[in-house]
Amino acid sequence: MSGLKLPARLRMSDAGPAWAQMSPSLRAEAAQVLAAAGHELRLSAAGLTDFDSAALSVLLSAARQCSEQGLKLRLDDAPAKLQELARVYGVTELLWPGTVVQGGAPAA
Repeated sequence: MSGLKLPARLRMSDAGPAWAQMSPSLRAEAAQVLAAAGHELRLSAAGLTDFDSAALSVLLSAARQCSEQGLKLRLDDAPAKLQELARVYGVTELLWPGTVVQGGAPAA
């Protein structure tokens, strides 16, 4: 698993700087994954504790960047509140493709 992790805090005021820091790391990790003939870039959300809908914006940007490089973004250890926000905003399928939503949260 890669060492890429979301920050603990990801709110509207943090989204721009967080993306500016994350984007180059995603590109570098994507290059490594592709060099190893991988198809999936993994990103941990385990440490994400203080966030709002801006987190979805950053994650959708990350998913788009991965897609542009021929990879799928896999978000690991997403907090239930993040999964619920994705469901409310209708973006669950974009962040967890192929998952079945049961009881309001993606089922792995």
